[in-house]
Amino acid sequence: MTTRFDPGPVGLGCAPLGNLYRPVSDEDVVGLVDTAFAWGVRLFDTAPHYGYGLSETRLGAALADRRRDDYLLATKVGRVLVPVGDDVDDDIFVDTPPVRSSFDFSHDGVLRSIEASLARLGVDRLDLVHVHDPDDHLDAAVDEAYPALVRLRDEGVVGEIGLGTNHAWVGEAILDRVDLDRLLLAGRLTLLDDSGTAVLDRCLERGVAVLAAGVFNSGLLADPGPDARFHYEVAPPEVVARAERLAEVCRDHGTSLAAAALHRSMRHPAVTTLLVGASNGAELATDLDLCARPLPDALWSALRAVGAAV
Repeated sequence: MTTRFDPGPVGLGCAPLGNLYRPVSDEDVVGLVDTAFAWGVRLFDTAPHYGYGLSETRLGAALADRRRDDYLLATKVGRVLVPVGDDVDDDIFVDTPPVRSSFDFSHDGVLRSIEASLARLGVDRLDLVHVHDPDDHLDAAVDEAYPALVRLRDEGVVGEIGLGTNHAWVGEAILDRVDLDRLLLAGRLTLLDDSGTAVLDRCLERGVAVLAAGVFNSGLLADPGPDARFHYEVAPPEVVARAERLAEVCRDHGTSLAAAALHRSMRHPAVTTLLVGASNGAELATDLDLCARPLPDALWSALRAVGAAV
């Protein structure tokens, strides 16, 4: 499949704009988007699920004064937002609106989801739309969600069609049944988990461009410690210990674990774009600076020797 645009080497993953794990201010979001533009980042990847509409709303507001042709927008379908009342416990997203996301991969559900996303983002078209986490809904995704996106692509509302998943096996299953433009794979091409390698090899063979996300495995590879998260849960002590060993090797080679994590996910030839999540401009600038700095070749063999997935 020939892709319709070049998102550049790094895009902004916008889950943190939905108050992922901690509150983010509207001012931080504006500063974050300004920093992205200053560094040449033009792809912004969000979803209705991120903060239950909060990420899309904030991103749309932060982009409102910019020309639509100056940036690329990606969002996702497969979940619709439904009211739940005021008395609802937050989960990984905090301080969110009184709605929650409910799986809906139906044709009409996708159309409603896109209409709502366009309204929250304040735009009339989307450059890329992923079917989001269809793990337990593969048939509905293939039979209804993707045909709905093809219809919207034919109408000019959607540019490209993708899949967003945390699991390599979902990527394998969808590749067997759908002609994708792009695959967004989160957390499966990292220093601690390389289970996505085989599906990325298939993407390379088929010309499916890959967005690599979740490069820090929910934070552990950015800052290993007893409270760090791994795959959205509190990291087990043995996984923290493994990350700390990798951090020591990185220090011995004059770099950081975060830098190695960023570069590791860019090493597969199918990966065209790295999605980096940040809560403010300073965090993003730090990550982009690390992406731009070359790492010594000897680092990778040293990391492999202590069990890194490289």
